[in-house]
Amino acid sequence: MTDLISKMPEVRGKLIADAELKPFTWFRVGGKADVLYLPADPDDLADFLKALPLDIPITVLGAASNTIVRDGGIEGVVIRLTPAFGKIRVQGNELVAGAAALDSKVSQKAAMFGLSGLEFFSGVPGTIGGALRMNAGCYEQETADVLVEAIALTRKGDWVTLVNRDFGYSYRHSEAPEDLIFVEALFRGNIIEPAIVKERIEALKKRREEAQPIREKTGGSTFANPDPPGTPDQRKCWKLIDEAGMRGARVGGAQVSEKHCNFMINTSDATASDIEELGEKVRAKVKENSGVDLRWEIKRIGRAI
Repeated sequence: MTDLISKMPEVRGKLIADAELKPFTWFRVGGKADVLYLPADPDDLADFLKALPLDIPITVLGAASNTIVRDGGIEGVVIRLTPAFGKIRVQGNELVAGAAALDSKVSQKAAMFGLSGLEFFSGVPGTIGGALRMNAGCYEQETADVLVEAIALTRKGDWVTLVNRDFGYSYRHSEAPEDLIFVEALFRGNIIEPAIVKERIEALKKRREEAQPIREKTGGSTFANPDPPGTPDQRKCWKLIDEAGMRGARVGGAQVSEKHCNFMINTSDATASDIEELGEKVRAKVKENSGVDLRWEIKRIGRAI
């Protein structure tokens, strides 16, 4: 790394050179950030972006639950949103959540106020920022179903508001500009008895724990299903992977989960390269067996080595 830290603007948050990113990722793999920036609050982040030279690349890292940080680390500045971006508040049938709020915490907060419609977030690993970016969802519901609008910052530090239609949502995908950094989002649900919402969340959590290797070092669903929810005879990734004989397959310390084969796990000492190589082997085998091109749902970022 060059002396990038010396080019950083003054901030109220923290700037750390050559920062280890592995502890922040669910896979527990990956290299270092040239510079890690932990903003004190949204205004600190806006001021930083306004002052940061445009030729310095930035990467926003949330919970890194659905991310592989490659072994060569990440060039430029990695922005990790702090708890100041994780606040949640409910008023009537609307909920506002910061981009760093965990999806599971959002569903729990909604349940406290009897706000229905956000229960599915209990089964989505990660943060609201990531959910906005990829239209995260599970069990036949997704972010697009409940989002009203979101507030974001541009690369130049300007504030913008996007309503639902601006995202151009489709299955596990949005058309929102890549350089936007989401700060908070407004969701709308329906008011019912809190006990009913809590019961639904518990049922979803139980279903997830029984079917997925959530106690492992994993990254959530590896590939997006080829067909959107509701498609007749919808093809499922796990079944295509199983039929291709890849359940339990390994590369180094990386393994296709025996419990749910659309999940990859770090069994002990896997590298990011092991995990990504295993994913590509799975894609090749599925293509050979069924003709289906699986699309990565996990985001892969950084420099390979």
